[in-house]
Amino acid sequence: MSWPVVASRDLHRDDWVVALREDRITRPGHPEEFTRISLEHPGAVVVLAVDDDERVMCLRQYRHTSGHEFVELPAGLCDAGDEPPVETAKRELREEAELEASEWRPLLSTYGSAGISDEVHDILLARGLSHASRGDFALRHEEAEMERFWVPMDDLLDAVLEGRVRQGPLVQAVLVYAVLKQRGALDAP
Repeated sequence: MSWPVVASRDLHRDDWVVALREDRITRPGHPEEFTRISLEHPGAVVVLAVDDDERVMCLRQYRHTSGHEFVELPAGLCDAGDEPPVETAKRELREEAELEASEWRPLLSTYGSAGISDEVHDILLARGLSHASRGDFALRHEEAEMERFWVPMDDLLDAVLEGRVRQGPLVQAVLVYAVLKQRGALDAP
C-alpha cells in the first residue's frame, strides 16, 4: 500500500549509500497535503556468528553519528546490486571478522526505523566457523580501529537484558537466537 505522492524533491543524494528525500503526500481520499522526510538506504546484513562453544564473534566500533563506541556484530551494506543477503553476509564476515561459515540460516528481517527510513536489516545465523583471510580488503576509517572479540552467548544475552549492550541489530539477533534455542528450533552445536 502506498499513499499518493503529490511531489518529491531530493534534499541530498550521493553515489555512496543514502539519499534524503522530501515527499509531499496525501492520505487516501483526503485532499490535505503534508510532508514527510525519507532516508533511502540499500539495506544491510547482520551476522550472528556462533562457534561450537556457544560464543559470539563481536566487534567494538566507534560510530560518529551517535558519538559512541558500540558492541556490534559483523555487518555491512547491501550495496552490490542484486546480491542475495547471504552472499553479502559471507563477504562481510570474511572482511570484518576473518571468518567463514559452513552453515547459514536467516533469523530475522526488520525495518530499523520505518518512520524515517526504508532500510531493512537481514539478520543471519552463521555456524561451522573457521578462519578465512580477508584477502585484499583493507579496513579503513572507523573499521581500522575495530576490535574483534568472542563473548559467550549467555553473557551477551545478560548484557542485552541489562541494557549494557544496546546496538539494535545485535539486540534483535541475540533475543531471537535465545527464543529459538528455548523452543528447540536450533540445531545443537
